[in-house]
Amino acid sequence: MPATRLRAYLDENRVRYVSVSHSQAFTAQEIAASAHVPGKVMAKTVMVKLDGRMAMAVLPANHKVDLDVLRRSSRSHRVELASEADFKILFSDCEPGAMPPFGNLYGLPVYVEESLAENRDIVFNAGSHTEVIQLAYSDFARLVRPEVMPSLQHA
Repeated sequence: MPATRLRAYLDENRVRYVSVSHSQAFTAQEIAASAHVPGKVMAKTVMVKLDGRMAMAVLPANHKVDLDVLRRSSRSHRVELASEADFKILFSDCEPGAMPPFGNLYGLPVYVEESLAENRDIVFNAGSHTEVIQLAYSDFARLVRPEVMPSLQHA
């Protein structure tokens, strides 16, 4: 079960969460619809390289990453989308493309879009294409300590 590591971490830190099973879905928008979650609350994790180093950009399902905004906000010289081959080995406990936004569990920095930080809850992939986890954004912020970024939505 892919979410074992994440659940153990949440349980160790006494975080209240809800696990929701849903029919198999691959895009963040499909997952939000399948799990009956608003797109603005459903977080997707986009893997990026900041000056050659892997990082997570976390944004609402209905947004797209603006690499220029991320570059300026992270004070990086070069920002690019990572390929699955670049990060697959880092997430051996997750199905490809279903990694949760807990970069701290994988030694990665996390940059979260400010609109997610304004929500009471956050919902995200739990390491598989058939399960999401919902928890209070305040718990997510406390555990992950992401850098909150301005809107990363590409206009």
